[in-house]
Amino acid sequence: MNQMITKTIYVAAIVAGYISAFAQIPTNKFEPVSFSQVTISDEFWKPAMQKVATTTLQACIFQTEVKTPRIKNFEKVARNQGEQHEGIFYDDSDVYKALEAIAYSLKNYPDAALKKKADEWIDKIAAAQLPDGYINTWYTLKGLDQRWTDMSMHEDYNGGHLIEAAVAYYHATGKRKLLDVAIKFADHFNDNFGPGKKHWVTGHQELELALVKLYKTTQNKKYLDLAHWLLEERGHKLAKGYTWTDWKDTAYAQDVVPVRLQKEITGHAVRAMYLYTGAADVAALTGDEGYMTAMNNVWEDVVYRNMYITGGIGSSGNNEGFSTDYDLPNEQAYCETCASVGMVFWNQRMNVLTGDSKFMDVLERSLYNAARDGLSLSGDHFFYGNPLASSGKHLRREWYGTACCPANISRLVASLGDYVYGVNNTGIWINLFIGSNTTLNVGKHEVPLSLETNYPWEGKVKMTVRPKSKTKFVIHVRIPGWAQGQAVPGNLYEFEDKTRPLVTITVNNKPIAYTMEKGYALIDREWVSGDEVVLTLPMQVKRVKARPELKQDEDRVALQRGPLVYCIEGADNNGKAWNIILPENTPFTTSFKKDLLEGVETIQFQAPTIQIGNDDQSVTTVIKTVTAIPYYSWCNRGQNQMQVWIPNKIKDIKVNY
Repeated sequence: MNQMITKTIYVAAIVAGYISAFAQIPTNKFEPVSFSQVTISDEFWKPAMQKVATTTLQACIFQTEVKTPRIKNFEKVARNQGEQHEGIFYDDSDVYKALEAIAYSLKNYPDAALKKKADEWIDKIAAAQLPDGYINTWYTLKGLDQRWTDMSMHEDYNGGHLIEAAVAYYHATGKRKLLDVAIKFADHFNDNFGPGKKHWVTGHQELELALVKLYKTTQNKKYLDLAHWLLEERGHKLAKGYTWTDWKDTAYAQDVVPVRLQKEITGHAVRAMYLYTGAADVAALTGDEGYMTAMNNVWEDVVYRNMYITGGIGSSGNNEGFSTDYDLPNEQAYCETCASVGMVFWNQRMNVLTGDSKFMDVLERSLYNAARDGLSLSGDHFFYGNPLASSGKHLRREWYGTACCPANISRLVASLGDYVYGVNNTGIWINLFIGSNTTLNVGKHEVPLSLETNYPWEGKVKMTVRPKSKTKFVIHVRIPGWAQGQAVPGNLYEFEDKTRPLVTITVNNKPIAYTMEKGYALIDREWVSGDEVVLTLPMQVKRVKARPELKQDEDRVALQRGPLVYCIEGADNNGKAWNIILPENTPFTTSFKKDLLEGVETIQFQAPTIQIGNDDQSVTTVIKTVTAIPYYSWCNRGQNQMQVWIPNKIKDIKVNY
């Protein structure tokens, strides 16, 4: 009887939450401009996007259908001849993520052969879907009687990536075969789960954010309702599956308390990012104040106490996630590439939800450093984890048994256009400084816009607007926190030199008055075709220090220039990176090396280096010229030493990371 009362109260609370949330007005400040409306011409990112289109996706295709049985499993389901599943239960998701990356790439670089390959895969996926909409090669081949019995087995995770791929492919090509498969799956899930039906707590969050994308594409509100319901299921001890048996602390799956009551980041880093991305999506569309408050509280816990200077997250390989506050080891850093991709997703949603540029500051840090590091310059080798120091043991690999990262970084780079601009009826937001062109609808006016820059190597950004007639609107230009003397939001990391550098903005070569609001410079005027806004950001080398609670970085400094974090790699410094000291007041010079690592701005300085004598007994200090390179570019010349945090005292030269 008590159980029935408890369940009744729980269901009533959920229903009341729905009524309260959906009665509110959407709160998103603007809409991000879709990748399909943005053409990237950027000298920094365009080569990476081309490499993804020509090399990375070919590596994904080869691994997916030749080296591993991922595509074969779909073919086996379609044949229905009692064949055995090969591989891991979440392998379907890698097929879907690769398809999503292909969709973005086809928009950027149309390729008939690549499109044909995608359509072949889609035909095989559609053939593997059961009449009731269920699709999962693991359970279909191993036994349908077990489907939807173990919440930790990634059935809904795979389905979420199916939906994301379908939405992307539809928007890129106009073809809806995969979208119809995704809708059928979502309807199947909705038939089985929801208020008054069976409970479900996703073992690996992903379906929540995917359903929001499906809602935006179809305008069918039941998908938004279902995403909201999935969020409300968490934190009520309803989960069943091996994850919750093996991990007695349900913090691993962010299932200790309901989402709207969460204040701290816990557990698996990638799952957390996908969960909070979905929660921010729902909050933006429903005005749910509980989710808004929770997302801000958890975000502060991440950024103020649990984020690496590179924007990476996840300090522990044991749970692929978080341990305790300020525990951020460097050589043992987990920092999974997928978690950094998730940081980009989540911070974009938080930016849309609040209109605050601090979220784009963190997005930019993760994008240019921790996430970009996951993809080699050649485009065919990858990092799963992204450490901040190496004694020479780390290397980039062609593939992984759990191959979530290659396709994930591919889809992020290929969809870069999603993160540059925002727009509403009264204005335009410039969020990232990436050379590109787009046409935006500001109210009833079409506004073609181009952005030219050599960022992140140079700080000049030129924006040109070309409305067909004189039009009044506001351009919101993000002024990065690092350009205002703030290393990161909060004070986990700080610049040693707190002098606020000079930022200038001109319109048509004349200084312009502007107001600042939530980190954006607001330029409100009547615009005519050809008006040029030029933003000039300071690009000095900055020394960064960490809070004293962060013991791994005590008496050490890191270097940052613009949005880029730098590191010392043995390849540039006689094979050594752990014998260097960076004293206070060391002057820096910079130079662009066009033939180094596909073109990078390097930092040089004179510093003491520790030299061991031939007898292994004597130690001397020798002043040498040291070269630092952008962190994202390390380990592209083989295995060698590297470190981001450099000792500033001799006593720390042998500190064990």
